[in-house]
Amino acid sequence: MKYQHIARYVRDTPWAITPEKMHELLNVLAFRAAGGELSAEEIRARLGDESAPPALRRGTGVAVLPIRGVIAHRMGTMEESSGGTSTERIGAMLRQVMADESVGTVLLDVDSPGGTVPGVQELAAQIFAARETGTKRIVALANALMCSAAYWIASQADEIVSTPSGQVGSIGVYTVHEDLSQMLENEGVKVTLISAGKYKVAGNPFEPLSDEEKAVIQARVDDRYDAFVKDVARGRGVSVSAVKSGYGEGRALPAKEAKAAGLIDRIATMDETISRLVGRKSTSGMRALSEVELYAAIADGDEQAAQELERRVLEGTSTNPNAPVGILQSSEDRARRRRQPPHTRAKIPSTDFRCSRPCPPRNDSPGRRQFLVVTSSCRRRCP
Repeated sequence: MKYQHIARYVRDTPWAITPEKMHELLNVLAFRAAGGELSAEEIRARLGDESAPPALRRGTGVAVLPIRGVIAHRMGTMEESSGGTSTERIGAMLRQVMADESVGTVLLDVDSPGGTVPGVQELAAQIFAARETGTKRIVALANALMCSAAYWIASQADEIVSTPSGQVGSIGVYTVHEDLSQMLENEGVKVTLISAGKYKVAGNPFEPLSDEEKAVIQARVDDRYDAFVKDVARGRGVSVSAVKSGYGEGRALPAKEAKAAGLIDRIATMDETISRLVGRKSTSGMRALSEVELYAAIADGDEQAAQELERRVLEGTSTNPNAPVGILQSSEDRARRRRQPPHTRAKIPSTDFRCSRPCPPRNDSPGRRQFLVVTSSCRRRCP
């Protein structure tokens, strides 16, 4: 009986999921509702998801949050049926790592065809709010499927990466209506619904869908789609029209096409991505370093250390008022660039450069904030 309830939930819920996965899910639910028996392992195998239950992995400053299978607000038996992940669990893991000072980067390891709309919009907002704090970098990796609701979530990260064989996109929303009336008639079954309330049984599966009810359902789907597109536009720093016309228009794109279309920022394997991110410290961890340690980190090319040193100078807490930093930019400009997705960031002007010999800070022009410059034996003269 519980699978009949799940099937009803599937029919009544707007989905942001690939059509192929929905077809597989409906087949499994129909088989179980008819009395067929499958183990949890067999169900996951039929749905193409044999992943282990979600778990948080930490190491070298990078926290890996796995997002696997079908995504739904509260999974319960759906988790048993699809090997999926709940938005509540993902949100709880995110809160946990955001409070961990040993973590400098959060990596969303995504392999999901998408899921339900309920819960996903709220999780996307949570990820974007965490990104806006600027305390940790959030990176999403398509490893190797990041479609529909999974992309909705991932689009709120600072950066999106795909493995070379990855599939990304499938931006769209739909719902399913089953009309069983002809099948029941052929079997000699007649269903009578006795109800109170004009629209109480509207959209039921025992009779064809009326034009009026179809229009109501379409309006709801359109509303969810608009929310999806607006969130993607916000996360990627592009216009809504750019998402609707240039992000695959509902298609899932292979990695190279996804990068060309702007859905992702780079193509790399899981190992390459973790190697690139390893060693990034949290903001609070950087603030605990002495200035001698910061100088050593700057010498090794650590931009976070340069930013922390600039912060101390601008706030007047540095022990060395002539402390150097690594890039010619105001702190506001750098913060603004960090909030932008990498593919939308303008290149740093040619006047911004890195050197190894420090010189004192200077005023760029009257009425402007102070810029800090590092210069050396480059082709430019020290200001």
